[in-house]
Amino acid sequence: MRKRRIISAILFIIGLIIAIWAFFAEPNSFRIREQAITIGSWPEACNNKKVAILADLHVGSRNLPPYKGTDSLRWLVDEVNASLPDLILLPGDFVIQGVAGGSFASPEEVAEILEELKASMGVFAVLGNHDWWFDAKRVEKAFADRGITVLEDRSAKLNSGACKLRLVGISDFWEGPHDIAQAMDGIDSSESILAFTHNPDIFPELPKHISLTIAGHTHGGQVYLPFIGRPIVPSHYGQRYAIGHIDEDGKNLYVSPGVGTSIFPVRFLVPPEVTLLSITSG
Repeated sequence: MRKRRIISAILFIIGLIIAIWAFFAEPNSFRIREQAITIGSWPEACNNKKVAILADLHVGSRNLPPYKGTDSLRWLVDEVNASLPDLILLPGDFVIQGVAGGSFASPEEVAEILEELKASMGVFAVLGNHDWWFDAKRVEKAFADRGITVLEDRSAKLNSGACKLRLVGISDFWEGPHDIAQAMDGIDSSESILAFTHNPDIFPELPKHISLTIAGHTHGGQVYLPFIGRPIVPSHYGQRYAIGHIDEDGKNLYVSPGVGTSIFPVRFLVPPEVTLLSITSG
């Protein structure tokens, strides 16, 4: 009986530590994670350009410490600017709906803060499923009013010295038209293409000549259990496109675990991050 009580006490303490870590410590462990990847079709003139990925901000997803509201977003913007990125991509899910322990922040408030982001090649956004569920037109207008270009199934030319890229934005796989043909319209076969979207499930449908596709949405599952994996990944493909660099037959995808939380304000072994990609040609 005594031995059983000791084991129960140990298990309770372990569970308490894990809960504190998952609900408080790790959600507060924000980092800018520098990640170098090699892409065979990447143009040499664009080697080592730094691309900051601010995915799944879900501003307001916590109104208890550690906070994930507008004040923490201002701090995050300052940190990203200090990292001196060449290009900043915002792959959607700026707002929240019904998150436990959350407090809604309007897209106008979010856009006002994100307007302060600085990058020599520009700041671009696409919308996520939460933005569509809230009001896609309102979110897009809030960003456009603050000078942030929203690329919903369209593209933009990027130039930085000898580095020339076509940036393609593809609308959300769940809620947007995700019209790939429209997004790729007018792009010459000789152009180097960087694409970004919210949901990585669109990846198998994308043409092979896109050098790299960047996405968010999955949050890396928010929870990673050793020897088990990621119990919940909001993807038709399970853990296949959950996180990080994926190379499938020469097609390249990078999925950032993002900053905020959805459904429950918890992260375990998947810390919130802004990913700072440094891309070189292979």
